[in-house]
Amino acid sequence: MNFLFAFLIGGLFCLIGQILMDYFKLLPLHITIIYLIFGSVLEVFNLYDYIVDFASAGALVPISNFGHSLTHAAVESALSDGYLGIITGMFKLSSSGLSAAIITAFLISLVFKPKG
Repeated sequence: MNFLFAFLIGGLFCLIGQILMDYFKLLPLHITIIYLIFGSVLEVFNLYDYIVDFASAGALVPISNFGHSLTHAAVESALSDGYLGIITGMFKLSSSGLSAAIITAFLISLVFKPKG
């Protein structure tokens, strides 16, 4: 049943993004920013964790989870370290994922030649 819920919620995120692109002529960058803010807002109201509990990977894979993660880390660090924790908390949580993306992109750029 978990696979079904993950598929349905993940598919719903994709469907909403596709509808926004088709009917409102938004670019993928706009959709990314909307989902990032959407995940942050849901985290502020403590709702994103309920979606993760229900849909697991269907809610953890989309970009909205990145907004959720950044906001969660910023709030947690702000409560323990004050205002400086807002900035340091976001970097502490997301640094491993961003580092992996940068290193992978660099290694791929060594193997393949870009057109241009």
